[in-house]
Amino acid sequence: MARKRRPKITEDDLGSFRFISKLLRLLTPLHDCRCDRDRGRNRKLHFDQYTALLLLYFFNPIVTSLRGLNQASELKNVQRKLRCQRASLGSLSEAAAVFDPDLLIAIIGDLAEKLQPIKHDARLDQIGGIITLVDGTLLPALPKLTEAMWLDEKHKAFKGHAQFELLKGVPTRIDITDANASECKQLAATLLPGRVYVLDRGYAAFWLFQAVIEAKSSFVCRLRDNSVYEVIEDRPLSDDAIKAGIVSDRIIRLGGKGKREDLKQPLRLVEVQCKPHRKSTNGSRGGPAQGDTLLIGTDLLDAPVEVIALVYRHRWAVEIFFRFFKHILGCRHLLSHNSNGIEIQTYTAIIACMLIALWTGRKPTLRTYEMICFYFTGLADLEELLAHIARLKIQDT
Repeated sequence: MARKRRPKITEDDLGSFRFISKLLRLLTPLHDCRCDRDRGRNRKLHFDQYTALLLLYFFNPIVTSLRGLNQASELKNVQRKLRCQRASLGSLSEAAAVFDPDLLIAIIGDLAEKLQPIKHDARLDQIGGIITLVDGTLLPALPKLTEAMWLDEKHKAFKGHAQFELLKGVPTRIDITDANASECKQLAATLLPGRVYVLDRGYAAFWLFQAVIEAKSSFVCRLRDNSVYEVIEDRPLSDDAIKAGIVSDRIIRLGGKGKREDLKQPLRLVEVQCKPHRKSTNGSRGGPAQGDTLLIGTDLLDAPVEVIALVYRHRWAVEIFFRFFKHILGCRHLLSHNSNGIEIQTYTAIIACMLIALWTGRKPTLRTYEMICFYFTGLADLEELLAHIARLKIQDT
């Protein structure tokens, strides 16, 4: 049966370009990227224009594929607003392969500096460093992909390693690797000073803890339930700690004697009550079973113990972002089939998230994203979009 063809995209489908057109000045430094390869001086699609088309893809649900970008670039209004010419499928494919994704990191850095802290629990301000949630997620890809490692005989994927700043509500870095890359090694290669890295138990490695400390940062990490440790001090619990479900607050030496060289200083071990889940007998729920408490290890010896538990409790925010990233922004669908193009798409998605946060003063949510999409498709006008943003600000006061 012949595949049903999508209707061609029209200018009426794409609605307003007011917000994206304002980005062109921000993207200007990208314009000359890889122009040294263009000896004939006939390049028609530049990096800034390609990035603007990707942002059009993220903010307009009408555009769902590379061919959709190709069709959109044929429209006079798109060409005028984004200052680009018609981009052929070949040009779009080449752009994903040759442009330098690292140039987008500087733009991400500039936007990150402009972001103000979102509304949050004031107790989190007692943590000295930038609270950075770290986790990885698989980006499933088509079987014809050649650069990804095998997950099994039928499926391949890349992995995105995200660093999500909790108090800004957006990721400030996502690194793309093959699916089997070590999350611990990837984090170790990107450590920065002045951070508090919040980690799940998959990152519980002595050498990584030591690397974080030597990078002049700190960590809050869930430890495995069978962790071996020696108690040095058992600290008393305050009423606030008991109300927060803290079971114990201890200074410990983590690991047996053979591991003491990998981690040179004592740590703090916080035991917190939690809602247990048991592994399903029919295998419907993945992951190991969880008991009535969980263990959190940290080198933050002086912060209130209930704040340590609060910091770890917010680790779920990176999981919520992954859902937004893959299911809402559309990054489950890869526009390119090579790692360079996937990096460009991923970094542009981060820029899209940051723009939403800058426009609204809040972390990106489905409702706000939908309103922005309504605006771009012409279903909502500028006054309605601004009214939605104003309501969000009122809710935060």
